[in-house]
Amino acid sequence: MRLRPKADPFALTGEPKSYFLRPHLKGRWFEMDAMSQESGIKAEPLGLLAAPKKINYWLAVLAAGILILGLRAAYLQVFLGAHFYEVAEGNRLRLRDIKAARGIIYDRYRQPLVKNIPNFYLAVIPVDLPKIDDSAYPELIKELASIAAKTEEEITQFLSGQPAFSYQPAVVAENMSQEKAILTEILSSRFPGVILQIADSRYYLAPPAQTSFSHILGYEGKIEKNKLDDYLARGYSLDDQVGKAGVEFFYEKELKGINGREQVEVDATGKTKEVLASQKSVAGRNLVLTIDAGLQKQAEASLRRNLAGNGKKKGAVVALDPGSGEVLALVSLPAFDNNLFSFGISQADFSNLINDPAQPLFNRAISGEYPSGSTFKMIVGAAALQEGLINENTSFESIGGIQVDRWFFPDWKAGGHGWTSINKALAESINTFFYVIGGGLDDFTGLGVEKIKEYAQRFGLNQTLGIDLPNEAAGFLPSKDWKEKTKKENWYIGDTYHFAIGQGDLLVTPLQVAGWTAVFANGGTLYRPHLVKEILDKDNNLVEEIIRRQILNRDFISQKNLKIINQGLRQAVVSGSAKGLGSLPIEVAAKTGTAQGQQGKEPHAWITAFAPYENPQLVITVLIEEGGEGSSVALPVARDLIGWWMANR
Repeated sequence: MRLRPKADPFALTGEPKSYFLRPHLKGRWFEMDAMSQESGIKAEPLGLLAAPKKINYWLAVLAAGILILGLRAAYLQVFLGAHFYEVAEGNRLRLRDIKAARGIIYDRYRQPLVKNIPNFYLAVIPVDLPKIDDSAYPELIKELASIAAKTEEEITQFLSGQPAFSYQPAVVAENMSQEKAILTEILSSRFPGVILQIADSRYYLAPPAQTSFSHILGYEGKIEKNKLDDYLARGYSLDDQVGKAGVEFFYEKELKGINGREQVEVDATGKTKEVLASQKSVAGRNLVLTIDAGLQKQAEASLRRNLAGNGKKKGAVVALDPGSGEVLALVSLPAFDNNLFSFGISQADFSNLINDPAQPLFNRAISGEYPSGSTFKMIVGAAALQEGLINENTSFESIGGIQVDRWFFPDWKAGGHGWTSINKALAESINTFFYVIGGGLDDFTGLGVEKIKEYAQRFGLNQTLGIDLPNEAAGFLPSKDWKEKTKKENWYIGDTYHFAIGQGDLLVTPLQVAGWTAVFANGGTLYRPHLVKEILDKDNNLVEEIIRRQILNRDFISQKNLKIINQGLRQAVVSGSAKGLGSLPIEVAAKTGTAQGQQGKEPHAWITAFAPYENPQLVITVLIEEGGEGSSVALPVARDLIGWWMANR
C-alpha cells in the first residue's frame, strides 16, 4: 500500500520552504521546518523524555555512590592497608622462632645439676587449620585427640580457645614418644596447620630418691595465661618454657637466652618452601651455685633417716658459710620430683602433690615459720650484755621457775639449776635466767618487749633476708601494740617471759636461725644469704663473679659480748644440752631448742651449730617439725653433717 504524503502548508501560501537538519539521538537526522520555529515549539531530541528534577536526583545518587566507594577504598588502603598487607604476607612469608638453649646450672664444684634434652611437641598453627565448617575438621579433631591421648571435647575446646588468625604455634601435646612424633609428621602431611616441633626440655639430674634439689632448682613450664601479655612484651613466644620456681624462676633472665628468628616462604598449606633470612639464637648463661652437692646429698640422707627413725615426715636443714652468706646446703622434706613438671605434669600427679597434707611443694627451709624455742636465747643474751644489764658474771638463782601472782613460769628441770650465769644459762638452756633478763623480776629491770624486738630485728628477724629464691617468709615478732590491736588483749609480763625464751607469738624461719648463728660465728656481721656464685657464658667462660657478701648489718654487738655468748655455746657441747656433738674430732659450738607449736602436738626440735669453734667455716641449722626434744632428735643430723664435712671438705 502506498502512503499519500501530507499536504504541505507552504503550498497554500506560496511561501518558500525553509528546512534545517538536526541530529537525532540515535544518529539519524530529521527535519525541522520554519513553521515550527515561528510557532514557538522548542525543538528537542526525541530521546530526552525525563524531567530535569529526576535527572538531577539520579545524578546525585550516582555521585553519592562514587563518594562512598572512594571513602571505602581510602579506608581499606590507608587504615587497614597494613593489616591486609600483613595477612597477605603471612600467607606467603612467616617469621619463626629458633629457640635459645637454656643455661646449665652447676654446683660450686661445677658438677652439672641439669641438662637439656630434645622433646617432641604436637602443635598447631591456628590460621592454617581447616575451618569449623570444613568437612575435614571432625577428622582432624579425631586424629589430634588420638595422638595427644585426649578426648575430642578437650581438643575442640583447646582449638576454640586459640586466636583464629594466629601464626604462633599452640602446643597440643608434649613429651611425645618417637612413635607419636612419626604419627604427627604423617598427620601434618594430611592437614595444613599441624606441625611437629622439636625443642629442648629441662632434665634434672638428681635421682628420684634424692629430691631435695627440687626446692633449690625449681622447674620450668608453660607461660600462664594471666601472665602471657607480660612475657610477650618481654620478647617471649606463646610456646616458650619459663622458670616457675626456685633458681629457674629467680634467674629466668640469665638462663633464658635470646630466641633467634628465621623468615621463611611457605606454600598454601603452611609448609616451608625456602628460608629467606635467619638470625641465630643466643644461648642462656650458665650458673654456678654456692651449693655443695655432696653436702646437700648427705644432709638429705641424714634428715630422711632421722625422720623415718622418729616417725616424722617434715623437716629442714640449712648450711651456710658464715664468712660470706653462701648457702652450702638447703634441704626441705618432703620434696618432689621436679622432672614431673618439666615434662608436663599430669592432673593426677599434680592433685596428689597439692592435696598431700605433708605439703611437698612447700620449702620449709625458707618459707616455714615456727617458734624458735631456746635458739632465740642467743639473741636475748647478747642484747642484755650489749645494753649493760648483765655481764659474764651476773647470776640469778634457778629454783625451778618463777611465780608471778597466780601464774608459774617453769624451768625444764624440776627443782631448778641453782645459781646461773649467762654461760651456764646458754649451756643448759635455763629459762629462769632469760625470764629475768628479758622481762625483769623484783628490783631487776629486764630488756622489755620493745628492746628484745629491736635487737631481734638487728639479727634479721621480722624481715626477709633476701635469699635469691622466691617466697621467702619474714617470720614475726610480736609487740604490745600488735596484741592490743589484733587480739584485743593487754600485753602481760608473761608475754615478755615467753618472748624471751623464743615462745609465744614469735615466728622464725630455719634460714633466719642459720643467719643469726652466723653472726656469732663470724664476729658480728649479718650477711645476705645467696645461692649463685658465678655466671658463665655458654662455653663456661666467667662473665660475672657474684661476690655478694652483701652486709645487712654489722658491729651491733661488741666482740667482747659475742665472745661471751660463744663461750656459752661451746659449753653447751662440752657439758650442756648439745653434748652429743662432743664426740666429733673438732670443737663445735651449738644451741638446742624445743619449741612448743600447736597445742596438743609435739614441740618442734631445733639445733643450730657452727664449726670449727676457733675458726668457723660452717653453720648447720636443723629443724624437725613436731619432732620433740632438739637435743635428742635434731642433734644427730647436725652431728652427721659436721662429721661428713670434716672428712670430705
